[in-house]
Amino acid sequence: MRSIQIKAELSYEVEFVESWLNGIVQSTKDRPAAVIFPSSLKGTISALPSSIHRVEVPEGENQKSLESFGRVLNEIANYGLQRQGLIIGVGGGATTDLAGYVAASYLRGIDWIAVPTSLAGMVDASIGGKTGINLDAGKNLAGAFHSPRRVIVDEHFLSTLSERDIKAGMAEVAKCGFIADLHILDLIEKGWRENISELIFRAVKVKASVVSVDFRESFEREILNYGHTLGHAIERDSGYELRHGEAVSIGLNYASALSLRFSGLTENEYKRHINILELLDLPTHYPRDKWSALLSVMNNDKKKRDRLRFVTLSSLGNPTRLENVETTELQSIYEEVVGR
Repeated sequence: MRSIQIKAELSYEVEFVESWLNGIVQSTKDRPAAVIFPSSLKGTISALPSSIHRVEVPEGENQKSLESFGRVLNEIANYGLQRQGLIIGVGGGATTDLAGYVAASYLRGIDWIAVPTSLAGMVDASIGGKTGINLDAGKNLAGAFHSPRRVIVDEHFLSTLSERDIKAGMAEVAKCGFIADLHILDLIEKGWRENISELIFRAVKVKASVVSVDFRESFEREILNYGHTLGHAIERDSGYELRHGEAVSIGLNYASALSLRFSGLTENEYKRHINILELLDLPTHYPRDKWSALLSVMNNDKKKRDRLRFVTLSSLGNPTRLENVETTELQSIYEEVVGR
């Protein structure tokens, strides 16, 4: 079994296993637990011991609402889970986000385990201790930093995913290549499907190294937001019809154009960046007339400081930050590069 250690407010392992079920059985042998899972995984969850309380939630981003959050807390409280209890989140990134926030909030914080079943969840959402739900005003505006005790990655779940979800998850993998590990880009170009296990491992390693240095996103961790400033706005504007990775891919296209214009990314590096997204068959465009709506969302984003700023690249593997760019210039680049 391979594993990667993360050091945050506590140390824990991301474990790459052959059977997620064995890991959960081991963790719940001597303590009560409740598992949070989306409806589509009801059959999968049936394999768990009957002693583990089941809490079913809706699919996708719909589960990350105040209503869903409150209902799950009440269900767990009515079940009588105590402070020594354990929350288990089995599902995609939305489920691990919700489960982590429930664990952070219930009894002012209890232990939890993440079992990501989507590619995006394996390489991004379940790692790093950021938990949360969405508000009407924006994505992940309510949340807490609360690391899991374990992250259990079982790649067998990949066979249950749609082609669309696999490709969407690859946007986060590619992002890790753009900001830190150029070998990820090499592997994608050689054939990402044949190299999926190594790509997952290397993407997790990138995120682990970043969050171990900067747990609470004070500076270093911001590089993980490459492509996300516009991406989150697009995700929300689409009513979450676009997958997170699809929206981020469009944001990556935009961020690379900003990098070329302002941050020193060369023309050849820019072309390679775009070619990677094309190899993954990811979207890179969004309606031209959406700029005003997207700008409004970006100005309300939790990542915004006193001014709108973007993570960009001075070269592939070398992220930097861009701010103090006139809105008219940002709009012009959006309409030229992203707008259709």
